[in-house]
Amino acid sequence: MNVRIVWAGRNYDLAASLPEELTLPEGASVDDALQSLTERLPPNRSLPGTCLIAVSGIHLGCLQHHRNQPLKDGNELLVLWPVAGG
Repeated sequence: MNVRIVWAGRNYDLAASLPEELTLPEGASVDDALQSLTERLPPNRSLPGTCLIAVSGIHLGCLQHHRNQPLKDGNELLVLWPVAGG
């Protein structure tokens, strides 16, 4: 299945080295997609735990504490980096 990836917020420039779409096996979850994206980050880079996560417009929480759910073909996964402050 294919999942569209949308990057927004501060450090979205890092997304230039990341895919805009992931091909994942059927039954893959949000955590599977996030793991795949994390593995593709440049060395010594990571996604902040405060990144907000949404799937097809439904907010799931932040990277540290989000609801994991199965993905479907055509879903959009939004990763929103924190914009300001801590």
